[in-house]
Amino acid sequence: MDWLWKFPSMDEDMLRALKKSVDEGFRAFTRGYGSGIENLFSPLQSFLIWAERLMTGMPWPLVIALIGAIAWLATRSWRIVVGCVVTLLLIGYFDMWEDTMKTVSMIFVCTVLSIAIGIPIGIAMSRSDRLQKIVNPILDVMQTMPSFVYLIPVVMLLGIGRVPGVIAVVIYALPPMIRLTNLGIRMVDRDVLEAADAFGSSSWQKLRNVQLPLALPTIMAGINQTIMMALAMVVIASMIGVQGLGQPVLKAIANQYFTLGVFNGLAIVGIAIIFDRISQAYGLRLQKHREVVHG
Repeated sequence: MDWLWKFPSMDEDMLRALKKSVDEGFRAFTRGYGSGIENLFSPLQSFLIWAERLMTGMPWPLVIALIGAIAWLATRSWRIVVGCVVTLLLIGYFDMWEDTMKTVSMIFVCTVLSIAIGIPIGIAMSRSDRLQKIVNPILDVMQTMPSFVYLIPVVMLLGIGRVPGVIAVVIYALPPMIRLTNLGIRMVDRDVLEAADAFGSSSWQKLRNVQLPLALPTIMAGINQTIMMALAMVVIASMIGVQGLGQPVLKAIANQYFTLGVFNGLAIVGIAIIFDRISQAYGLRLQKHREVVHG
């Protein structure tokens, strides 16, 4: 009756052989194609370096003024603008400005990549139920897989550095962008689409002039979630060489520096709140505009 208590499993030797063959196959793939894949991502590395130099080389008053202007244009709220400025001033006052700018540059690059990849996939999913059924399980895996697992294949292929960290962050942060783009386009009222068809709109015109504008508030919610998930990966990505606020937190964990970890953790929270309030307020403005224009 032992079979009632011990779950039947693969033989240990067979399981060991299976794991060994998969590992050796991936190592062989890395040795054979790793350098080519690394060259493929060289434009991404150049983009990362440019963004980091831009943020760290720009005078701090200009950065604060720029973020304040973006906050005002997106929200039309002086309360949010003042909150953003005060948060940035406190971050700089506690000597975390340079690390914060490196983190902001990484989040900027990850968000741009997620938008560039996620919106086309979301559009394609909204047009095909079959593609949606194929992609949804992949997104489920991407969202539920432990974030540390993403680091293993990326590091084996590309080593330690900025690019592997950004790729891991994008993989982790991409699913909300795809899902909410797909959802936003599918939620567009059928009566509006029928009216566009009645006026002789092509598929491209209908997408550009009707579906995307009406789905924009939902897409903005996807961008908001992508930014939040990218910030959540900052500390984990610092384990493979991504510079910014995550590295001091990692150092604090390793050496039990309480204040170092708390200060840099609060800086990450501050940046997250800035991005969250700006993107949410902008999405809400778009929603109100849609309700006024379309009744």
